[in-house]
Amino acid sequence: MNFKEKALLINDIAQYQDNAVVSSTIIKNTAGTVTAFAFDEGEGLSEHTAPFDAMVLIIDGEADITIDGKTHHVEAGQMIIMPANKPHSLKANKRFKMLLIMIKS
Repeated sequence: MNFKEKALLINDIAQYQDNAVVSSTIIKNTAGTVTAFAFDEGEGLSEHTAPFDAMVLIIDGEADITIDGKTHHVEAGQMIIMPANKPHSLKANKRFKMLLIMIKS
C-alpha cells in the first residue's frame, strides 16, 4: 500500500489477526524503515539484535519489551529505544500495536 500523501489514522494501518503478528511497512529506504505492527495477545518476537537503534512507539494495548535482559512494561502512548546490537524481544500481554522506527544513518 502506498501511504504517501494520505492522512491516515495510525491505529488503522496494521489490523489485529487471531494468533498472529501483522506488519505493514510504511517507509523503507536506505536511510531506514517505519513499520506498523499488530500483535495478538500472547504473540511476540523472539530475542534478536539489530545493527541500528530502533524506537518503538506503543499505539494500542500493552507489552513487555526485554532489552539486554531487562524487561520494560510499556503501554499505549509510551515509547522506548532499543539500542543497536543489544538483544531484545517483545511479548504481547494484551493485544498491542506499535510503530517501529529504525534509522540507519
